[in-house]
Amino acid sequence: MNVVAIDFETANERRDSACAVGLAWIEGGRVVRRESRLIRPPQMRFSPGNIRIHGILPADVRDAPTFPEAMAPFLPDLAGGLVLAHNAGFDMGVLAASLGAYGEPVPTLTGHCTLQIARRIFPDPAGCGLSKVAGRLGIRFEHHDAGEDAFACAEIALAAVRETGARDVPDLVRGLGLTPIRAINAPRRDLVRSTSARALRVAGVTPPVAAADLRFSLRGSTGNRYVVVFEESAGGPYLRCSCPAGTHRRRCRHVDALVDGDITDLISNNPEDVERLRLRIGDATVGPVRIKGAAAA
Repeated sequence: MNVVAIDFETANERRDSACAVGLAWIEGGRVVRRESRLIRPPQMRFSPGNIRIHGILPADVRDAPTFPEAMAPFLPDLAGGLVLAHNAGFDMGVLAASLGAYGEPVPTLTGHCTLQIARRIFPDPAGCGLSKVAGRLGIRFEHHDAGEDAFACAEIALAAVRETGARDVPDLVRGLGLTPIRAINAPRRDLVRSTSARALRVAGVTPPVAAADLRFSLRGSTGNRYVVVFEESAGGPYLRCSCPAGTHRRRCRHVDALVDGDITDLISNNPEDVERLRLRIGDATVGPVRIKGAAAA
């Protein structure tokens, strides 16, 4: 049986917003392999609090693979295997929600939580968070790096195996009588729009939308509100921003964010239009996006 520790980092509060994954394989009583990947989430909305935790920015995942692409090499090892995670309910939820967002099946696996293991084997009044347990056990790692966290999770399980005299990790969880934590696919209805957009992209079809309908309000770095409008002209499509850089015909960070699909600072309630914009300007027959300076709308 494959034994793999896994850890996800997310862009925001949604379970389907994975932006990084780390994995660590256990074999013969030690970690024998480690992998980590950045992931482009379905919506490029990064919450400031999440960025403060893991340090991953929208620009870091601009060209990263989607969740199914990033996980494809690893799913065979997870399927039918024993998967470890520290606070496994969260990571199993991310796995299920992220695969479900793309209409992909969730593999059958057995998940177990090293947080529960640590509370049984290494209890401490200070708590059993990943960094606290690792610190008490002398495990050195960089917290909130997905690959490092997966490694620390695996090492905690191995320390528990040694402490209890279990033969291996499966023997450990059997001896503790732990209840498996399953990854269950529960589709979110609020993903229908983005799922439809992905289906159109796969088919090579751009959703019909009038240029005048692609209008966005974004929050500037000082809290000001700026308007970005998609326009068509004889010279090709361009985006007009009302920020100071836009008024001087320079490409600005607000336009760059929309082109990247980053909706972190979007304050107009139309995130689905950002995906439609990306589809439109990403078409091979459409020329480069240009900026037309203009006064604020």
